[in-house]
Amino acid sequence: MQPHPGTKHCSIESLSPARRGSASQRELPLKAPVFNVQKFSLDDGPGIRTVVFLKGCPLRCAWCANPESQLAYSQLEWDGRSCRGCGCCAAASRAVTLAFDEDGLPQVSVDHAALAAEKRQPQVAGACVWGAMSLVGAEKSVDEVVAQCLQDKPFYEQSGGGVTFSGGEALLWPDFVRQAADRLHAQGISCALETTGHAAPEVFEQVLDAMDILLFDVKHWDDAAHKAGASVDLARIKDNLRRAFASGAQVLCRTPVIPGFNIDPSLSASAVAATADGLAAHILDAWQAAGCSGAHGGKAAEKPRLQLLPFHQFGENKYKLLGREYGMEGVAQLSAQDVEPLAEALRERGVDAFV
Repeated sequence: MQPHPGTKHCSIESLSPARRGSASQRELPLKAPVFNVQKFSLDDGPGIRTVVFLKGCPLRCAWCANPESQLAYSQLEWDGRSCRGCGCCAAASRAVTLAFDEDGLPQVSVDHAALAAEKRQPQVAGACVWGAMSLVGAEKSVDEVVAQCLQDKPFYEQSGGGVTFSGGEALLWPDFVRQAADRLHAQGISCALETTGHAAPEVFEQVLDAMDILLFDVKHWDDAAHKAGASVDLARIKDNLRRAFASGAQVLCRTPVIPGFNIDPSLSASAVAATADGLAAHILDAWQAAGCSGAHGGKAAEKPRLQLLPFHQFGENKYKLLGREYGMEGVAQLSAQDVEPLAEALRERGVDAFV
């Protein structure tokens, strides 16, 4: 693989707020809040991959399995099972309060925004000697992330894998992602982006140019429903999906199948047909607008590809640790078998869908 060309210049307005500032500040090593660097991943692109999870997301999906990714700064998780009610955490910051319920059990509340303003997240986490407080996310430099990713280069080479940038929404940190991807490409490592697609066109194109693979979320086809369920409208997302298809990168659309959001909970034949109609029209509109028909990036690509992700409850406990309510409590999980009829219906409508 040939290294990609140098990083494009982008305006200050297109940078995330944490990266704005004076010229001297922007010359400092680029950093971004990373909450996990997951090695040996098999679910976020082809082959064995390292996934870099960046904090911050413009969407607020009730089913989000990584709620710790939503805020663009470090947070604290509190596990009441380990807490002894000593009060050391509350003594370390005014943003942390300790109370006791009617059974005498400790209850800790954290004002995450106030704590971030104090910049005392590490100190509060360190004050807990019982392990009830843990820090989620830390600022990492491009050098640190690239060095960590290069540790598994032999596995990428043997499996056809690489590095995937995810979140949250990695496009909140375009300079960081672009610089890291350019460094990795220079080492012959393939790069992928997992994205909601919600970004300004210039930001999307800046990062798109450095990616070999795009894992593009397609959550809903209806603008009002998408805004109600994910808190943002579809305009930018649909436009960037067209850009993705036209780019020549490998594009895999991915749809979380969520009962009550993008499919009727009954999963009846009529419900499956309605969802298939909406998803297929939405994806094929962007596909055709990009001029994709039979050849894409030099490879046969007669149909857009779509992976269906059955709803699960894996992230439920994370909301408790963050002191947040979980909006999908009690909703039944879906299996691959539950979702396969939808995949079949989508294939009948011209989308290469699979579970």
